[in-house]
Amino acid sequence: MKGIDEQRAGLLSGIGAYGLWGLVPLFWPLLKPAGAIEILAHRMAWSLMVVAVALLALRRWSWIGELIRQPRKLGLISVAAATITVNWGLYIWSVNNGHVVEASLGYFINPLVTIAMGVLLLGERLRPVQWVAVGTGLAAVLVLAIGYGRPPWISLVLAFSFATYGLMKKKVNMSGLESLTAETAVQFLPALGYLLWLGARGESTFTSGGAGHAALLASTGLVTAVPLVLFGAAAIRVPLSTLGLLQYLAPVFQFVLGIVYFHEAMPPERWAGFALVWLALTLLTWDALRTARRSSIQVREARRAAGRQAPRPNAPADEPAPRAQI
Repeated sequence: MKGIDEQRAGLLSGIGAYGLWGLVPLFWPLLKPAGAIEILAHRMAWSLMVVAVALLALRRWSWIGELIRQPRKLGLISVAAATITVNWGLYIWSVNNGHVVEASLGYFINPLVTIAMGVLLLGERLRPVQWVAVGTGLAAVLVLAIGYGRPPWISLVLAFSFATYGLMKKKVNMSGLESLTAETAVQFLPALGYLLWLGARGESTFTSGGAGHAALLASTGLVTAVPLVLFGAAAIRVPLSTLGLLQYLAPVFQFVLGIVYFHEAMPPERWAGFALVWLALTLLTWDALRTARRSSIQVREARRAAGRQAPRPNAPADEPAPRAQI
């Protein structure tokens, strides 16, 4: 019963995390007239405040001294902080400038970019279905480039920056709260410096937009941290295959919001491009589920075989194990 409750809690946490990420396009327009860079700077600064309070409550500080003594890991965290800064900034700009659908495409194609980076940078081998999925994704980008009259650069930058961020996180190998703290610590001084400079020029909306606007800008820290906490709770309670399926909730919500709420145009060629992306993701998901099922069956068969071949407790050491009866 406890295991079932844990899985249910993990599933709800995962839905909450990806649901919030999917609905976040509704939040960024509330921060106008602040520009994308000012919003980004507030997000970086206030995120550190939120995670610092969380660490203080949990009393999880011992990792900081160990991290400081590892220059390579600090370098990887700095790269992760730089790439997620690009990702956050471009996403905020995209939403507030009428490109929600194109931004959602970036997170749809992110799994394909991650796979391609695994092959090119880590020497990973792809199964045939994965090759077909990546090829279909490339065809989708070509169709969308023709439809837009240019490469879908917003989607590509979002996908590649987030894939690079994921690669750095994999190499750093830290838990979500600790790694987010380290990344926002790297971001904090540049963000604070920019906000102070903006205030000195009299261009800060934080001080001129009223208490409600200032509170919304401060809440960017919660908007960043809460989904990550929920994701961390889900990651330790549900299988990766389930998380892999849940990750599509965010771009689906963003895509629907872009069309239904923000009324962005979707001419036929864009539908065709998105259809190819969805086909590629369907192939990836089917292949991942099939592979996971095969692995599970092989593990169960190996355990059964080991159980059948195990010697009887009272048997002499040199007595052969009994044969399985057919």
